[in-house]
Amino acid sequence: MNAHRIAYFSMEIGLNTEILTYSGGLGVLAGDTIRSAADLKVPMVAVTLLYRKGYFRQRLEADGWQREDLAEWPVEDLLHETAARVTVSVEGRTVHLRCWTYEVIGVDGFSVPVYFLDADLPENSEGDRALTHFLYGGDEHYRLCQEVILGVGGVRMLRALGHVNVLRFHMNEGHAALLTLELLDEEAKKAGRSVIVGEDIEAVREKCVFTTHTPVPAGHDKFPAGLARRIVGQRDDFFSLEGVLLEGDILNMTFLALNSSRYVNGVAQKHGEVSRLMFAGYSIEAITNGVHAATWVSEPFRAVFNHYIPGWQKDNFRLRYALSLPKEEMWNAHMAAKRTLLERVNRETGAGLDEHVLTIGFARRASTYKRGDLLFHDLERLRKIAVEAGALQVIFAGKAHPRDLGGKELIKRVFLAGEALGKEVRVVYLEDYDMKLGAMMTAGVDLWLNTPEPPLEASGTSGMKASLNGIPNLSVLDGWWIEGHIEGLTGWAIGARNRGEAEGHSSAEDAASLYDQLERVIIPLFYHDRERFVEVMVYCIAINGSFFNTHRMVQEYVLNAYF
Repeated sequence: MNAHRIAYFSMEIGLNTEILTYSGGLGVLAGDTIRSAADLKVPMVAVTLLYRKGYFRQRLEADGWQREDLAEWPVEDLLHETAARVTVSVEGRTVHLRCWTYEVIGVDGFSVPVYFLDADLPENSEGDRALTHFLYGGDEHYRLCQEVILGVGGVRMLRALGHVNVLRFHMNEGHAALLTLELLDEEAKKAGRSVIVGEDIEAVREKCVFTTHTPVPAGHDKFPAGLARRIVGQRDDFFSLEGVLLEGDILNMTFLALNSSRYVNGVAQKHGEVSRLMFAGYSIEAITNGVHAATWVSEPFRAVFNHYIPGWQKDNFRLRYALSLPKEEMWNAHMAAKRTLLERVNRETGAGLDEHVLTIGFARRASTYKRGDLLFHDLERLRKIAVEAGALQVIFAGKAHPRDLGGKELIKRVFLAGEALGKEVRVVYLEDYDMKLGAMMTAGVDLWLNTPEPPLEASGTSGMKASLNGIPNLSVLDGWWIEGHIEGLTGWAIGARNRGEAEGHSSAEDAASLYDQLERVIIPLFYHDRERFVEVMVYCIAINGSFFNTHRMVQEYVLNAYF
C-alpha cells in the first residue's frame, strides 16, 4: 500500500460505459490519466464518489427537447467492496462511508486502484444515504456535502486502506479542495495540537497539486460562508486562515486549492495564460491535456498500428512513424470505422446516411458557449455549399445539464436546423452521448468540428481523439487547437489566428470563415484529391496523435508536479 505515492482526487472518473460515474470531459480525462499512470507504472491511487444513480440518461423528444431519466447501474457486479469504513461530520451529523474499488491494469500489468466512496449505508439517515447518489445533482447544499465526503472522507479512507505515505495529493479541479482541511488537521495532530495554525499550511502546501480546468469565473465552486460553516463545522481555526475565505464571506474552492498547492496548472498553454489573468498573483503553469491513445484508437487503426508500429501503446511518441504507413491501408481503416458508425446511426435514426458523403462530427456537452449551432448560422449558404460544392451530412451528440435551459434550447435549434435543411444536408442528433458513442464518432466521421467562443475552451479533448484516428479538425483557435493546428496539415482553423480578445468573436464572422473553409478547401479536397486528404489524416496521427496523449501529459506531471 505504501508504494502508492500519488493520490489523484476527482469528482468524476470515466472508466468505461458501464460504470456511470462521469458526465463528460473532466471525468473522461481523469479516466485517461489513470490508464496512462498504469501504463507508465506511476505509483498512483485515485479517489472519487460512487454515484449509484449516475449522471442521467438522455432522451430527446420529437422536437429535440431533452428529457432526463435515472441512470442506475449494477455496482456490485462491477466493483469490489472493501472492509474499510470511515466517518465524516456533515452539519454536525456523523456520516458513515464505505469504499468500493476498481483496478485499472496497465499494458505491462501494473495496477492503479480507483476508490469509490459510498454513503449508502444503513447506519446513515435516508438523506445522508443519498449524498453520493447523484453526480452534479441537487443544490449547492448537496454539492458542498459531497465535497466534504470527497475531500475529508477521501483522505480518511486512504489512511484506513493503508496509504499512509502519500507524497502528493492531486486535486483535479477544485471539488476536492477540502482534502486540505483533513491534511491540516493531520499536521496539527502530529504537533500535538487540537487546532490548526498558520505553520501547518506550508506543510500541507508541499503535498498538494492543483489542476484548474475552468476559464469561466462562474464555473468555479463557491459557497456562502454561513453555509460552509454549517456543513463543515464551526471551525474558526480553519476559516480564519489566510486564503480560506474569499473577501471574508465566500468559501471559493478554487482559491482554497490555489492557496494550498505547491504546483498549479491550467490544461493548455492558452488556458494557463487565461488562468494567470483570472488569478493574478498566483504562479500557474500549463500542462496541456491529452487522451489515452490505446483507449480511443479504433479497432481498424489499432490493427494497422500493431502491424507497422509495434510498441505504440506503451510509447505513444512512436505514432510519428505513421508518416510511413501505406496510404491505402489508412483509408481502408478509416472507412471501416466510418461504416461502423453509420450503421449505428442509420439503425437508430433511419436517417439513411451515406458512407461516401463527407461526414462532419460534433459531440460535446451542450452548452451555449460551445456554439453547437454555429454551423447553421446561415442555412441558405450551407444548403448552397452542399448542392454546389459537394454533399454534406452531420452527426451531433451531447447532453445539456438538466438545469441548463440554454443548453437544452441549443439542442432544439440543431433539431430545427436539421428539419429545415431536409435531405439537402442530413443532420442527426444521437441520444445519450457516452464514452462508447464518443469513441465511435471520433473515429468514424471525416471531419471533426469544434466551435467554442474564445477564450472559453480550456482545452478540449475530443479533437485529440479524432486526430488519433486520422480525423482532421476544423476548429476555432482556442484551447489545445492553438497548439495542435498547422493549417492544411493537421486540419483547418475557423477565424483569424491573430484576432485579439478585445476585438471580440463575432459568430457571423466565425460562421463565414467556417463556410469558406468547407466550400473552398475541405470539400474539394475530400471529393477531388483523396490522396492529399489522406496525407492530412496521416499528419493528424503523426504530429498530434503522437503528442496530445495522456502518456506525455502524465510524464509532465511526474517531472514538474509530483517529484
